[in-house]
Amino acid sequence: MAREDQMQTVVAPSPRGRLLLAASEMGLCGLEILPAETLPPELDGPEPQVPGASTLKTALVQIDEYFSGSRKVFDLPLDLRGTPFQKEVWRALLGIPFGARTSYGAIAAEIGRPTAVRAVGGAIGRNPLLLVVPCHRVVGKNGALTGFSAGMAHKQWLLSHEEALLSTPSLGITEA
Repeated sequence: MAREDQMQTVVAPSPRGRLLLAASEMGLCGLEILPAETLPPELDGPEPQVPGASTLKTALVQIDEYFSGSRKVFDLPLDLRGTPFQKEVWRALLGIPFGARTSYGAIAAEIGRPTAVRAVGGAIGRNPLLLVVPCHRVVGKNGALTGFSAGMAHKQWLLSHEEALLSTPSLGITEA
């Protein structure tokens, strides 16, 4: 419990609503999309003020870059808090490329537990670091969208956001 006493939190706006971020001395340990109707009034204020070189400040910058389309991979220290099995699943999620989709069964196979599909689904459902640990990229084996702790509308939006960025042609200049 002592680790939680040393956590910093911040609420920040995003294209998907307010985000709640938490960080310990070891790294980012929480990122969730807050339902608008449950946002406490004291958190519904102006832009957050975050200490200079903190993990939270870096996370906010990288999240803004993700939403603007200029970041496809997060580079943050993470403080994953869960069971050894959950952490194993969450580390596997970190390997899903931007814009890609995979299945629960593929994640189970990747961690060497091909029969643990339901347990993998449970671990994914408890992912404390939405966006950064990209659980939104996991779909059913037939490609159907399945649960997402922040809600299916957010999952669909995130997948569409990434797909649109991958299909946008580059505006770079090429030499003749």
